[in-house]
Amino acid sequence: MVGPLLRYDTVDENGLWYGAALIVTADSGSSYETHPVLTYQWDPEERLQPRDSHQSPRLSFDLGPHPADPHSTAASAIQEPEGSSFGGYRGNSSSRNDQTQRVTGQEIYVYQGSGGTFTFWRFPIQIKLGKNELCIKYSINNGMQLSFYVPAFNQNMRWAAYSCNGFSAGVNQDEFKGPGFKSGYDPMWFDLLREHTKEPFHVLVGGGDQLYCDSLTREPEMQAWVQQPKQSLKMACPLSPEMAACIDRFFFNHYCASFRNGAFARANSSIPMLNMCDLIDGFGSYPDDLQRSPVFQAIGTRGYFFFLLFQCFINPQIDGLDDPRGSHPFKSLILGVQGPYIGLPSHSFLAYMGPHVRILMLDCRAERKRDRVCSEEQYKKVMDAISQMPSYVDHLVVQVGVPIAYPRMVFLETALDSKLNPLTALGRTGQLGLSGFVNKFNADAELLDDLNDHWTAKSHKKERNLFIQQLQGISRMKRLRISFLSGDVHCAAVGVLKTLSRSSGGKHAKSTEIPAATDYSAIVNTPPPNGVLMMVSALATKTHKTLHHTETDETMMPIFTHEPDGTPRAKNKYIMGRRNWCAIWWDSYTGDLVFDIRVEKEKGLGDSVGYVIRTPPPQWIAGT
Repeated sequence: MVGPLLRYDTVDENGLWYGAALIVTADSGSSYETHPVLTYQWDPEERLQPRDSHQSPRLSFDLGPHPADPHSTAASAIQEPEGSSFGGYRGNSSSRNDQTQRVTGQEIYVYQGSGGTFTFWRFPIQIKLGKNELCIKYSINNGMQLSFYVPAFNQNMRWAAYSCNGFSAGVNQDEFKGPGFKSGYDPMWFDLLREHTKEPFHVLVGGGDQLYCDSLTREPEMQAWVQQPKQSLKMACPLSPEMAACIDRFFFNHYCASFRNGAFARANSSIPMLNMCDLIDGFGSYPDDLQRSPVFQAIGTRGYFFFLLFQCFINPQIDGLDDPRGSHPFKSLILGVQGPYIGLPSHSFLAYMGPHVRILMLDCRAERKRDRVCSEEQYKKVMDAISQMPSYVDHLVVQVGVPIAYPRMVFLETALDSKLNPLTALGRTGQLGLSGFVNKFNADAELLDDLNDHWTAKSHKKERNLFIQQLQGISRMKRLRISFLSGDVHCAAVGVLKTLSRSSGGKHAKSTEIPAATDYSAIVNTPPPNGVLMMVSALATKTHKTLHHTETDETMMPIFTHEPDGTPRAKNKYIMGRRNWCAIWWDSYTGDLVFDIRVEKEKGLGDSVGYVIRTPPPQWIAGT
């Protein structure tokens, strides 16, 4: 059915790598007299040879076989180095030095639907890191052999980050499908996999919208609720057994379809993933009465459950809700408090990305309300965990999903929120073809939940500023450079927090500009219209002084001085409206953390151009 999927957890102080694999099997026709077994092996003496960048690539128009992919997927030129493959491992199948481990699958959930029952099997993986970067070859029940990579002990990881892995309603996917591709989803994923063949990524970070779930509103059982014109009746509508079964069926089928097809499925079986929370667009930012209604609450509760199951390999009913050291199967987990609308606590993760680097995957969805992103309790647990990181860690990357440093949209937020907004009124009645202007959940303006989601929204600005100040305090005390990663906005941009220095006279003498917030989005979805991009770019030129009292100003960095084809850009150097993803690595010569935004060169052709941003290591003494 689905899998194998790979998940990365962390590396402990003894160099023990923790992760897991997951498969979903159809019980009909399966025999479980013995549970499925994962076999994984590696040669600790094997030294990986990076491919010569000048070597001519070999053309390939097929990903090769994959256990759960029912379709072959076309590709553009891909070079597979000796000793690695997207399909079976093509190096030596065994050697005298191979170390082999076998793990019996743990049954963590059984989905019961009209088509039968389906079992989720989790296989914990532990690997002792050594002097060499390792290729880990693995198979389930001695079936097809796949592979992934882990770093050497004391090697900082190479990783890829993506967001917005789907198309919005109304987008013609064929417009993003170049020659040789069978789907508009695949081109940028092939680009990522091509980079993986040059120098393998150790982790695949999902920064939000790993799949789009708003199509739940098109399910037959949901139509009476979706189309109910009276909001009072919609809020009071009980959750029928048919609707509850429909919600589970949708999430199960949608995940299965998304996670077993095409280049995305190949990436998830070749690069261990580390994902942040995924739900329907804007969940938590809708009005409280809608969020607490029986149907909407069921959507959030079950959506979060299936996110944990498919993307984190966690079942709270099996794994529990305690996160003291050693008590949970996943050691990087930081549990918050129970969310107001989903009945489960937030799940954030603080993971090792190398001796000098850590990443915080902050759960900005489970505890969210219209006037809150995260609870004070979650912030405290996160800050405590950061403060306990080793002193030799130089970089902390905070993945927050939605941009924390981005041009303000207050005027648009105010206009769309107004009851006098004529476009919203026309959209609710379907006049002038404006039915798409409002969302299907409460008939507010479609963009309003997105704007309310932003850290820079009026309702979140105070919380955002306090969060940044708390991180600044930890940064100074621990001598720690903190950067933000985010997606969501369907374009690439880089925000800057400028630390101001005072002269002896008390006036601001100079500022240090450090790229602090890299926005990468989307790997699949369409960019915003040109008019929106121009508006955002115009707003990006402004310097914001919200944090001026803390010696910090905020602006955007004009890194996009050229188009991907090399043509100079006369305008709009702040925002890049093309599909993209981001490669991240630590520079061993400078100590910089490098963010390489890989921007689609031509739509649908599966080729990208890099725009590099460097974040230097901390250059101050701890505690100053």
